[in-house]
Amino acid sequence: MNLEELFNQNKEQSIEGRYLTIEHIQPLLDKINTDNQVKIIGRSVLDKPIYSYEIGTGKARIYLWSQMHGNESTTTKALFDFINVLNSGSEFAKKMLEAFTFYCIPILNPDGAALYTRANANEIDLNRDSQTLTQPESKVLREVFEVFKPHYCFNLHDQRTIFGAGETGKPATVSFLAPSYNEEREINENRLKAINLIAAINDELEKYIPGQIGRFDDSFNINCIGDTFQFLGVPTILFEAGHFQNDYSREITRKFIFFSLVTSFEALLENDIVNNRITDYLNISQNKVVFYDFMYKNIKINYDGIEIITNFVAQYKEELIDNKIQFNAYIVEVGELENYFGHYEYDAKGAEYSDEFSNFPKTNQKANFYLNKNVKFVNGLIKS
Repeated sequence: MNLEELFNQNKEQSIEGRYLTIEHIQPLLDKINTDNQVKIIGRSVLDKPIYSYEIGTGKARIYLWSQMHGNESTTTKALFDFINVLNSGSEFAKKMLEAFTFYCIPILNPDGAALYTRANANEIDLNRDSQTLTQPESKVLREVFEVFKPHYCFNLHDQRTIFGAGETGKPATVSFLAPSYNEEREINENRLKAINLIAAINDELEKYIPGQIGRFDDSFNINCIGDTFQFLGVPTILFEAGHFQNDYSREITRKFIFFSLVTSFEALLENDIVNNRITDYLNISQNKVVFYDFMYKNIKINYDGIEIITNFVAQYKEELIDNKIQFNAYIVEVGELENYFGHYEYDAKGAEYSDEFSNFPKTNQKANFYLNKNVKFVNGLIKS
């Protein structure tokens, strides 16, 4: 199967970028609601609807949810791209719909999506609320789980640009996890099913982004939804959409999440999964915090009359301004910063730092500065 061609044919053109709310997807839900497949299954803290979309008649029940964290929209875009495949009328779509029943919650946290926050309107992280179920959104997710009785769960997230695939200097563009079901992080039959499926996805992604796939930390936390569902006996896979070079809108990462979804269900459909791929899974590079958005090397700083050569780094803050996400770069650390990388790296070769306030880069200050008084940086980048 040509995944690039499939993506180009089915990419949902009406949604893009990082800011994605219920209002943005409402027209899509109306369009795909051809036979009452879309339902309101609950309401958020601020009384926004939580929608589900169910399609297929197959025996294998697949449960997918996205935007549990409101500012993590990449997987929502890819989910709609995949839904377009299911509605395409192709032979592949027909096979999928005969084999599977898909139950999708495109935006579990509509308040957080509107506010562009990780947490919900009560400032609760829904992914730490799986036991106490204090929030209406958490209760909806759990109620569907208990009624639908899925055979597989797909827990769809974004992760920050700080993560690399090990210490290779490559970003973790897509990361996965087969969550633990106990403190000992043992592997039982259900967790092994998730591990084997991740290994199959990794095989495919390595063809496109070699060395840019990560394996998320599997420390057990029963308050996390993936760990809870794995504990309750359902193979669960965590997807983390990360950074691809210069892709802050996550449109390229979106494609690789789409590839991952298609590969998952194609492998399950064809029963093309090797029985024990624990070693292959563990060989996927561990997700590690090794990146900053900007790294400036060999900067001369005049500090209290003493000249030193050092490095400093800056990081974007994603700020919602006038219903658009603005990427504003702020200085976060000064020092040697060994074993760290920048998505954007600049070697100053001893050029002297200055800004409007001082001759020293200060943390939490916007990344607007000069080198040797004549090279100007605005919002982290050289201004031509």
